[in-house]
Amino acid sequence: MRELKIGIVGFGFMGKMHTYGYKTIPLYYSNLPFKIKLVGICDAVLSTAVNAKETLGFEYATDNPDELFNNPEIDIIDICTPNLYHKEGILKALNAGKHIYCDKPLATSYEDAKEIANLADSSNVITQMALQYRSYPVTMRAKEMIEEGKLGKILSFRANYLHSGSVDPDKPIGWKQDKKFGGGGVLFDLGSHVIDLMYYLLGEYSSVIADTEVIYKQRPDRTGKMIDIEADDAAFLIAKMKNGSTGTIEASKISTGVNDEMRFEIHGDKGALRANLMDPNWLEFYDNTVPDEPLGGVKGYTKIECVQRFRKPGGDFPSSKFAIGWTRAHVHSLYHFLDCVCENKKASPSFAEAAYVQYVMEKAYESDDLNQWVKINS
Repeated sequence: MRELKIGIVGFGFMGKMHTYGYKTIPLYYSNLPFKIKLVGICDAVLSTAVNAKETLGFEYATDNPDELFNNPEIDIIDICTPNLYHKEGILKALNAGKHIYCDKPLATSYEDAKEIANLADSSNVITQMALQYRSYPVTMRAKEMIEEGKLGKILSFRANYLHSGSVDPDKPIGWKQDKKFGGGGVLFDLGSHVIDLMYYLLGEYSSVIADTEVIYKQRPDRTGKMIDIEADDAAFLIAKMKNGSTGTIEASKISTGVNDEMRFEIHGDKGALRANLMDPNWLEFYDNTVPDEPLGGVKGYTKIECVQRFRKPGGDFPSSKFAIGWTRAHVHSLYHFLDCVCENKKASPSFAEAAYVQYVMEKAYESDDLNQWVKINS
């Protein structure tokens, strides 16, 4: 049985999440054709890396990522650093011949993302982005139903990803509120997910008009010093798709009353789908081909119980009938990547797909600057 040896760069929130995924994959999936070994953990704060080594079973800890890139024992580099450092880490990993799993977005600019994607395509390594909202049964079933023609011609859609984390003006800033490190604001952070999900379900974009908002022009840093803010707190897009549909996309961290809410509705001439990933067990389907009847007959939205009904070998643990949670999609996304590495097959979402999402986001910022529609090329 092949042993896949992992090195993780960055042990903040996402580094912890990915570690959880690696450690729990053998519980969720039976008869794996590979074993997982956590080799190196790197963080800019050495004590953080050392603590991860001591508590989670990594072989060694370091604050120098080159110790992971240059380690011939490591097969896979998992990049969980702030966006600014993605490109450097990916290029070093590619040069070292490592397979790469990277948190979103791919880079801080489309120019960098395109360079990364081209180099990845010309290499022999497997790469995948952590755009894990594709990995819920509810979104995978939605894609199937659209491809099966259940909705007919797609007419319109609306999708949003809402947080309330930036409502408080006195909350100290983190790196995601600093464009130097993030490259953008909430459009990069949350918008990358919802733009990708509509790309996954509906295909390529045709044009976009966008408006972004910085609600509080200054915020305190950890010391209380007031810092000028350029990163957007909310982004609002109208998008035209190449399939002929038009829809709205919103990404916001100033949505009072929500926690971590991604919703989508897709309307076709034969039917409609809707879902809210705060309640990710259900996909709702409206069959517009059912005839009208007195008192309504059986016409209306049907709740499809997607729950944890992954295709095999997923769903062995826990039972497919148990409620699904946020972490489960991360685990399945990582499993898909490792399976592709083991079988030497291309993974998706690929770096090329991630570069396309980066391109759409860049065009959205361009539209905001110009205050007009911007065309999105293939």
